[in-house]
Amino acid sequence: MGVVTVSAPYGAAGAEIAPAVAEQLGLTFHDRAIPGRVAGRLGVPVSEAEANDENVVRGLWRLVASLGTMPDPVGALVPGAVPPDARAYRDQTERVLTEIAEGDGGVVLGRAAALVLADRPDTLHVRLDGPRERRLAAAAERSGLSREEVAREMAAADRGREAYVRHFYRRDPADARLYHLVVDTTALPLDTAVELVVTAARARGIGR
Repeated sequence: MGVVTVSAPYGAAGAEIAPAVAEQLGLTFHDRAIPGRVAGRLGVPVSEAEANDENVVRGLWRLVASLGTMPDPVGALVPGAVPPDARAYRDQTERVLTEIAEGDGGVVLGRAAALVLADRPDTLHVRLDGPRERRLAAAAERSGLSREEVAREMAAADRGREAYVRHFYRRDPADARLYHLVVDTTALPLDTAVELVVTAARARGIGR
């Protein structure tokens, strides 16, 4: 059935477009379940995995440094357990992505999935993007927050996502060469962007 990977900076509507693509293709949208599976394998709280998912700058090193004891996958504390290091966290995320690709497939948002699954023929790698000012305006309109609040969130989120990809994979996540399809979601209606991705995915034999 294949995998669609979606990379999107803040304000590019990745959280809206990716699940819509999954629904139209009849595939599972893999998002919050990924840090849950990683947390179970590393023996860390799901809240920690979610807080540090694809984010080196604002938390991953804090996670590694701060855990003294960790719960096992069913919730019992393991005194004196050795905290996972950053490489272990990344490796488990890659393992989950590979299992998704080798299983029933789906649509994955973020997690540097286009790099992890780069060599698989049964994938479509998509980048959603747009000029910063237009992404900022779109995010402010969708969220109802002030422009200043959105600007702060955008700066932190984009910095964290870029740091994750650069640190672990030594690549720029905005590099168009990593993707089969790049869409400016600030210049097109979101349903048009969804249609473009779905059409490209079906052309590569992805979907039910």
